[in-house]
Amino acid sequence: MSIRLDRTQAPSAEGAKIHILVCGVAGCASSGSLKVAAAIEDQIKKNGLGQDVKVIKTGCFGLCAEGPIMMICPEHVMYTKVTPEDVEEIFESHVKGGKIVKRLLAGEKEYEEIRDRLPQIPFFAMQKRIALHNCGIIDPENIDEYIALDGYQALAKVLTEFEPDDVIDEIKKSGLRGRGGGGFPTGRKWESSAVVKEHTKYVICNADEGDPGAFMDRSILEGDPHSVIEAMIINGYAVGANQGYIYVRAEYPVAVQRLGVAIRQAQEYGLLGNNILGKGFNFNLEVRLGAGAFVCGEGSALMTSIEGKRGEPRPKPPRSAEKGLWKKPTVLNNVETYANIPQIILNGADWFSNIGTEKSKGTKVFALGGKINNIGLVEVPMGTTLRQIIYDIGGGIPDGGTFKAAQTGGPSGGCLPAEHLDTPIDYDSLTKLGSMMGSGGLIVMDEHTCMVDLARFFLDFTVDESCGKCPPCRIGTKRMHEILVRITEGKGTLEDLDKLEVLARNIKASALCGLGQSAPNPVLSTLKYFRDEYVAHVVDKKCPAGVCVSMVKFIIDDDTCKRCGICKRGCPTQCISGDKDTPFAIDQDKCVKCGLCMEKCPFKAILKNA
Repeated sequence: MSIRLDRTQAPSAEGAKIHILVCGVAGCASSGSLKVAAAIEDQIKKNGLGQDVKVIKTGCFGLCAEGPIMMICPEHVMYTKVTPEDVEEIFESHVKGGKIVKRLLAGEKEYEEIRDRLPQIPFFAMQKRIALHNCGIIDPENIDEYIALDGYQALAKVLTEFEPDDVIDEIKKSGLRGRGGGGFPTGRKWESSAVVKEHTKYVICNADEGDPGAFMDRSILEGDPHSVIEAMIINGYAVGANQGYIYVRAEYPVAVQRLGVAIRQAQEYGLLGNNILGKGFNFNLEVRLGAGAFVCGEGSALMTSIEGKRGEPRPKPPRSAEKGLWKKPTVLNNVETYANIPQIILNGADWFSNIGTEKSKGTKVFALGGKINNIGLVEVPMGTTLRQIIYDIGGGIPDGGTFKAAQTGGPSGGCLPAEHLDTPIDYDSLTKLGSMMGSGGLIVMDEHTCMVDLARFFLDFTVDESCGKCPPCRIGTKRMHEILVRITEGKGTLEDLDKLEVLARNIKASALCGLGQSAPNPVLSTLKYFRDEYVAHVVDKKCPAGVCVSMVKFIIDDDTCKRCGICKRGCPTQCISGDKDTPFAIDQDKCVKCGLCMEKCPFKAILKNA
């Protein structure tokens, strides 16, 4: 089936004049967006607007903290925290009456022009969306909407105007680096595979997103799956591969389902399979499901898993470009890397290379989480500072809290203190400070975070997810974890701090794969920037943040206590004594540090003394 790639075509949903876009994926769905979508369907039927109004379940808009999110097009008016009960008002006022419901508008201030106001909303104002440019604004299960916004134009351009080497030169010239963590230049990776004389080659998309708190790749697959498919076809053409695999964890059911729909649609339109667009190029694509092993985010372990074996990393060399999947030349990039490719081809390498910094071109998508007001997905030019992301886009720390640290790069990254808030985020700057870009997790912490406990948390994860193939990772991280547990229980010594550093540096130097080599980063960075907290734990036997349970004491302030007895009645271990005539007190030997008394006291008379 041939395809008409018409750049002027507007997105269409069976002729509907009004599109109501509702985020239909994890963040908003968990806060009730699917019920909102159902309420919209009910209103469409009730008002007999089936020919004029259509509801579309889109991908992530990014502003997850304000969900459920609804956007009414063509005006692009965004409503936030919408409930099913709000839908009737929106229909009567906006859909039928043309009057915007201001109380539900995104953003806190009034604007001169409310319609088409997304760029004015602070959360979006500093962002530049390239990888996310279609997410939230198209129906991800309708290939026509992707095509209407220049989808598959890059593929058509490549197959009609470019030789394979020209494609690689364009990607090299753009300066695009891998967004999966290592930051290796994408064009050089493609070139390394292209020059190998081998009939059978493969391209792979790594969608095994395993970092705690990360959801960048999932959001792209859920909101714009065709951008990844188009990029992989272009990759195949450039390196001489006719087969591709998308390795996505089975924990992403919506992403898997929408990928399946997109692949079938591309096949029906002649964009996948044999003789693509009549240009004699063949390319097929399959989805392979991963079981959720963190180590399968490492390239060689991922390929081993696709081959049907236990996911374990392989020694290098040889590199995957020479001997990868089934020992054939293989190119592997992650979802975000691929999502940039069509835009680079369409707009040119110079356009992309003028965004970002000298050595880190383009934009980066971050999953912004932790102690931050605007939890969500953001895409900013490389070189944007931590301060700009956390305060200008993220809205700062909740309840007037104090910024303490930001952890970049997931469990393999490091923690950066307030003194580095003005650090421009790029590959080299973060590496110099002992952290890393990683896939894009960015966790913000306030004064109530214990950095020792945080390091223990990430070692919990690493130890549990280690594949066990090499002793430095299998044994070394376990020993580090034991030391951290000892410290958080108030049983550590100063000698333990020295042991931690020695272990960490040895593991970095000797682990088999990048995941093992980077596992000590959270420990090393917290020891570097927050050593005083470690010392407080081992010398003073105190947790300054009041987090480590073994070192916490709950104390009743007799001057504030009204002797109401609420804390005593609610204590699960009956460790609180006292009555109207006798001061209330907590038996520290019986107290299990649950904090229920502090939570229940209406007079805030119970203090946590670390």
